[in-house]
Amino acid sequence: MAELHPWAPWCPLTYGLADATTWIAQQPAAREAGTAFEFLVVGDDGGLLGCCGVNQINRGFRLGNLGYWIRSSATRRGYATEAARQVAAWAFQNTDLQRLELLVAVGNAPSQAVALKTGAILEGRLRSRFLVHGQFQDAFVYSLIRP
Repeated sequence: MAELHPWAPWCPLTYGLADATTWIAQQPAAREAGTAFEFLVVGDDGGLLGCCGVNQINRGFRLGNLGYWIRSSATRRGYATEAARQVAAWAFQNTDLQRLELLVAVGNAPSQAVALKTGAILEGRLRSRFLVHGQFQDAFVYSLIRP
């Protein structure tokens, strides 16, 4: 949590099993409503490595946010990149979304690298885009467009 906390407004340092259980319980309804499509990232042994999904979907503009996180013990092995590629492909095959945005805090270099490795295009810097734990942060916006 300490490594994710600076970049994720939804992740207080106290995030725990009860928070995760609540979030997981909400996902079937979100998927049914078409407001979020979240996927687990699992290792060869079936252990949880992270999560990747499309959320914050705007039906009117046919766009969504592509987000990802990988547990600290499994970073820098390509899991986030592969998960983001697979989820983007799934979204373009199974929804009518035209655009996926990857919003990454300016200071989050590892997530910026993942965005580029997925083939996303850097479009620009959004000033004060994130409010994370009471502090505004600039973000880079990357995009993937339906092939």
